[in-house]
Amino acid sequence: MTSTERAARTSVADELCRSAYAAHDGPDVGVALIAAGGYGRGELAPHSDLDVVLVHDDGLDPGPLAQQVWYPLWDSGSRLDHSVRSLSQMVAAAEDDLKVALGLLDIRHLAGDPNLTLRLRATMLGAWRREARERLPDLRVLVDRRHDVVGELAHVSVPDIKEAEGGLRDATVLKALETTWLVDVSSAELERSRQSLLDFRDLLHDQTQRPTDRVAPELWEPMTQALDLVDAEAAQRHVRELGRRITHLSRLTWRRVDDMLARPASVRDARRPALEPIAPGIALARGEVVLAARARPDLDPSLLLRAAAEAAQRDAVLAPATAARLARESSELPTPWPAAARDALVRLLASGTGLLPVWETLEETGALAGFLPEWERIRMLPHASPIHRFTVDRHVVETCVEASALIRSVARPDVLLVAALLHDIGKGQRTEHSVAGEAIARAIATRMGFDPEGVDLIALLVRHHLLLSETATSRDPDDPATVAGLLAHVPDAASLDLLLALTEADSRAASPQAWSTWRAGLVTRLARHALAAAGGDPAPPALSGDLVVPALVEEGGVWVGVESDTDGTRVAVMAPDRVGLLADAAAVLALQRVPVHSARAWSQEGRTGPVGVSVWEVSTPDLDPRVLRERLVALAEGRIDVGARLARPAPGRLEPLVAVRSEASRSATVLEVRTDDRPGVVHRVCATLAALDLSVRSAHVATVGPQAVDVFYVQESGAGRLSDERASEAAHAVRRALSPIEGEAARATK
Repeated sequence: MTSTERAARTSVADELCRSAYAAHDGPDVGVALIAAGGYGRGELAPHSDLDVVLVHDDGLDPGPLAQQVWYPLWDSGSRLDHSVRSLSQMVAAAEDDLKVALGLLDIRHLAGDPNLTLRLRATMLGAWRREARERLPDLRVLVDRRHDVVGELAHVSVPDIKEAEGGLRDATVLKALETTWLVDVSSAELERSRQSLLDFRDLLHDQTQRPTDRVAPELWEPMTQALDLVDAEAAQRHVRELGRRITHLSRLTWRRVDDMLARPASVRDARRPALEPIAPGIALARGEVVLAARARPDLDPSLLLRAAAEAAQRDAVLAPATAARLARESSELPTPWPAAARDALVRLLASGTGLLPVWETLEETGALAGFLPEWERIRMLPHASPIHRFTVDRHVVETCVEASALIRSVARPDVLLVAALLHDIGKGQRTEHSVAGEAIARAIATRMGFDPEGVDLIALLVRHHLLLSETATSRDPDDPATVAGLLAHVPDAASLDLLLALTEADSRAASPQAWSTWRAGLVTRLARHALAAAGGDPAPPALSGDLVVPALVEEGGVWVGVESDTDGTRVAVMAPDRVGLLADAAAVLALQRVPVHSARAWSQEGRTGPVGVSVWEVSTPDLDPRVLRERLVALAEGRIDVGARLARPAPGRLEPLVAVRSEASRSATVLEVRTDDRPGVVHRVCATLAALDLSVRSAHVATVGPQAVDVFYVQESGAGRLSDERASEAAHAVRRALSPIEGEAARATK
């Protein structure tokens, strides 16, 4: 079936309507027979209704014609949806009902007075464009409700190619949005997908011999031959891919509608949007992440991933034109990847719900294939298990979204997120997918530049991502033999923590039933037994080696150094060691609005006494070490009021977790802090500890997407480990310092 056949089918129906009008002496003035909806667009399927309206001028009675014109159409066996209305009644109906208004945007003249049809069409289009800003929010509600009820064409087991998200109804809505002249839609891409879905609907009507839009599971096999495809799976992929593309265009367009409606009129109507720089080479324009004016994709292979990460973390649109340009022009990522590219991927995967729309843009523009060509193995691949609510590729993205909420529970959040991305990469292979996936994941992780330990962990998690769930639900989790069997494959506590988090994320992404209270209880109980048997938490990370102390520091001064390369910028700070030095260094960077990705701090012996050293990994280039040093000296001398200049960090989405790891060190008390990454977090923690006269002898600070994962080795000033009471006091103080103000107020009233 093709558009040519639909046009021929429409032409036959048009001639039938004109003959019926003429046979009953329909007038040439004041009355018109018009086609609306799909018939108005000339898109009749074999069993479609003829949506026809007899319109007349106000005050004119069409007489017997209003009844008689329909009889020839009924006698022909056509399915008819008909009505008789005056021009003012048509206008009123469109004002009262959005569905009517949308249908009347596609009216087409059949017979009678063409000027009346033209007036009606001009009235409908004018009203739609004039009232669009007021009507679009209501249209959005209607669309969302339909999606909630019918589901997404790309994923539901029995898709409705008309009403489902990504179906023909959404394509019609997109055309209506474009008609407002307020937003742009990728018309060529939309029209290709829409026409292909119309072709499929024609075949579906012919196959079932009835006007259905729902594709029952048993219909995929018969449709295979009609589509000239190899098997039922290919037929599903074809149709669901069309739905995925229209869904992407729909979500993108509605985001643009939301942004347009939220902007002041002066900004909304500006011809050229203002560019707000947000990262090197990257800017924000009207809620979309785009390239900065002087960006050089050919010199920065990590630019695509960095732009995607910025968009996802800001819950902004990654402009499709930008993604497509980067896919074409970016220099090829070397093997192994530079640290900037790997870090950007991890930040992208850690962005939570912001990941999905950005990932869809990467897919639809072809940009994803540039850095993860293996994705094509699972693209639009249906799941064999009915417990899954998504295709394999979408399930993987949902697993990353779920994993992003669990990164505070593991020692290697980067490993967890990449393992979530790759855990089903072996599906579609002839061998068992976890076995096939292990080798694929190992090769990808190596290419991404992970350290050997990280590569081994990712491969292990992909190979055994089903082990914990399958063992817990098929064996007694309290039996020592069950625990021993698990430990034979996953022998250490760090790997077990990662496997537990991946199991939960994978299950939650599959369906609510896959992570029921019962199943979660069994899995968690087995994991706890195995963790106890494996010896608890892993050893703390090693401290950095000593650095050469400049003479300035030996004489009691402060030294700041800045070094930049392709992986970012490092700021080193050295000064005579004292309580609060690390807090002051963190405050200086926070005052400069410098985002901190990671930091290490330690104390080493100099010729004239202990020297405090800290090294900070930041993303801001071109920092002036003289300015940083002057501010650090001013802080130490009390010439800058940090409390006034650096406000409390904005409340985060999650309550902070502060744990005392008493077993992690013999010489210090270890505080593990996990919270949303916000400006000023490191300073807040260090200042709080300094106020308690506690010395931070070592700090291991890291940012993974939206999550700060910070470990502080704390001692009493001039002494050693904290007592249990002091450790508890420090943990509570840090937790209070990072908690939302509203939460403190609520606790104060209890």
